[in-house]
Amino acid sequence: MSKLNKFLNEAGIFFMATADGDQPKLRPLGAHIEMDGKEIFSVGDFKDVYRQMLKNPKVEIVAMKPDGNWLRYTGRAVFETDPSYARKTLDMMPDLKTIYNEETGYKLMAFHLEDATAVIIPTMGEGENIL
Repeated sequence: MSKLNKFLNEAGIFFMATADGDQPKLRPLGAHIEMDGKEIFSVGDFKDVYRQMLKNPKVEIVAMKPDGNWLRYTGRAVFETDPSYARKTLDMMPDLKTIYNEETGYKLMAFHLEDATAVIIPTMGEGENIL
């Protein structure tokens, strides 16, 4: 397991920032998987966050563990074309299948970050680049 995935697992909930025009938008997320050497996140195709990422794919994810160490993961969101990423997320979080299914028509859109940096920052001291 990568340091990035391990940190996100230990943090539990993390926050992702996007831009809506000139206004930053921040929201909590929790779904992520590590697959094919990539950290995969997902958002619904019917949500504002998805439309914001299509217009401006630059995002930042921040997570904090109970010990006060925190992570800043910044990059350009690239949506996956292979549906196996969304399927694996749904298999890991089966409650999401009540939202994302043929009946609702909603799709879970999986993405990873490219041109990314990830830094784990202790409460006191220098951060560690982990990518």
